[in-house]
Amino acid sequence: MDYVVHDLGRQSKGATAVINLSGSAANVRLMDSSNYQKYKTGRDHRCIGGLARTSPVRLAIPSSGHWYVTVDLMGLKGKVRSSASVEPPPLPVLRPSNAGSLADIRHEPPPYSAGRGEPVRDVFISHASEDKEAVARPLAQYLQEAGISVWLDVLELRIGDSLRRKIDHGLANSQFGIVILSRHFFEKGWPQYELDGLVTRYVTGQQNLLPIWHNVTKDEVMAQSPSLADKLARSTAQFTVEEIASEIADVIRESREGGAQRDAG
Repeated sequence: MDYVVHDLGRQSKGATAVINLSGSAANVRLMDSSNYQKYKTGRDHRCIGGLARTSPVRLAIPSSGHWYVTVDLMGLKGKVRSSASVEPPPLPVLRPSNAGSLADIRHEPPPYSAGRGEPVRDVFISHASEDKEAVARPLAQYLQEAGISVWLDVLELRIGDSLRRKIDHGLANSQFGIVILSRHFFEKGWPQYELDGLVTRYVTGQQNLLPIWHNVTKDEVMAQSPSLADKLARSTAQFTVEEIASEIADVIRESREGGAQRDAG
């Protein structure tokens, strides 16, 4: 079997193999070392690629390792010349320089418990129901996996519960208030009620407040609440939900350690 092989050497996941063809159409295959050995001996193999009728051909490298590109005319007529190069993976997403650290947010425990028998939770999550699956629920899950206790409506409310009373208890007995700001949030009544409670407790120094912007711009937040637009926040356009949860968990763990040291002193 006649073919041309381009040894790409060791490449990182996310890089792109770029194959330039001149002449007729050709079969282009991107293979790791194991599958290239099978290919050149005529055995069954796996590859990325196929029949290329236009040039250049761009194939994403799916994992780090040693990679090869082959070009052949099996089942085709004509002649073809080829060359191959590799574009490195894109750089990590640039974080805004003014993002700030969540450690700058106050994180003292709430001074009292407003609901008799109500446990004090680390985090209260206020959100619109449309943002539950995309942000609120995975955020709660990541925090719980990190050992952080969370107040989230689907985890707390039961048939027959008073929604207003349960929310009031959650607000009064949480250390950290998270508000997921979105277009849906600003259109709803209950999220606004929760936000009023969170802001009141923030102003009086009883609770910490972290806005999370989801599919919303600063101008849109500014139009709804100028005071929130200037607060330290995280945006799902710049950070993943898992990254945001990790930051919050670190702050709460530091708060616990500081409280333990004060109690010991």
